[in-house]
Amino acid sequence: MKITNIKTYGFWLGFRNVCLVKVETDQGIHGWGESGLSGREQAVMGAIEHFRPFLIGQSALNINALWQEMYRGQYFEGGRVLAAAISAIDIALHDVCGKYLNVPVYQLLGGKQRHSIPLFVTSTLDFGEAFVEHVCQLRDEGWQAIRATTGEHGNSEHVSIFNPRKSIAKAATWLTKAREALGSESVLGIDYHHRLTVAETASFCQRMPSGTLDFLEEPIRDQSPVSYQNLRALTDVPFAIGEEFSSKWDFAPYVDTALTNFARIDICNAGGFTEAMKIAAMCETRYIDMMPHNPLSPICTAASVHYCAALANLSWLEIAPYEGDLDIHDEIFSHRPKVTNNTFEVSDRAGLGIDVNESAIPNDGFKFWEPPRLTKPDGSYTNW
Repeated sequence: MKITNIKTYGFWLGFRNVCLVKVETDQGIHGWGESGLSGREQAVMGAIEHFRPFLIGQSALNINALWQEMYRGQYFEGGRVLAAAISAIDIALHDVCGKYLNVPVYQLLGGKQRHSIPLFVTSTLDFGEAFVEHVCQLRDEGWQAIRATTGEHGNSEHVSIFNPRKSIAKAATWLTKAREALGSESVLGIDYHHRLTVAETASFCQRMPSGTLDFLEEPIRDQSPVSYQNLRALTDVPFAIGEEFSSKWDFAPYVDTALTNFARIDICNAGGFTEAMKIAAMCETRYIDMMPHNPLSPICTAASVHYCAALANLSWLEIAPYEGDLDIHDEIFSHRPKVTNNTFEVSDRAGLGIDVNESAIPNDGFKFWEPPRLTKPDGSYTNW
């Protein structure tokens, strides 16, 4: 079964652009994948145009070999743009292979280890009484794992001010109150979206009683394992790290030294199924559970569900807190994963179990969008 064409679609979906990839074959079987590099979709689409000429004509079933050729076929290998392009194609090839063999993708990964996928839910409210009420409402709705955000999301239309010291003081106060209201059985974490320094993160953790948080996600940027080693010596809160990583080599220093406790892998950025299964195996050797990042379209969700189904070491899959216009989702995506009893059921349909109505994709749907810009009170830029 030969690859005959690779198509890319970048378009606005509710609250951001998505980048979908379709691989077509000479047997009429097609597969869908997705890139996770939000805000730089056209760069990924350009990379796929470089891959396309040497992929066409090759067997769609030789997925591992094609992964190696895409990764090693240029002098400057690796990097987030190329990894996101490889991820989308790899996911689409697994979809093709599953349909060809008439089995779900999880079967290609060794079979499923669970029939439903546990999820964590996110409260995006700013800290205050309404936040505490919301997390208690989520608990009462049956959600066992709950994540907070900083409550300050910025605006893509203008620059917003983010004051780290005020933020950590406010967050520590209300997370402590939330833990008191929730009790000890609920899982409570926060995503700080790499906005802090080592000292600020340590100060934040030290302002709360031990046991308040079950995980602290991405408090600082991930480029420096030494910085996380320093931070580990200053706090006992478990870390959730990895959504910025694009390969097993990025994960390796965090796994080898057990710096991360939950691996926030993004299957649409970290090399697709081929690389993600290797990363999960690395993490399993250190008793690190996978906690996949899932903020994109239903293609990302479907791929993540199959990935989670096949893993031994899984904590929770993210359910996107910003789904946008669900009517658009239903118009474009058929058989998309839906939440039942606070979990995703694992589809037994062949391939990913999801399809895309290409005619519903807007021809001029791409919007140039930049993530919000944040500055500190002194006017200097900081991480969003």
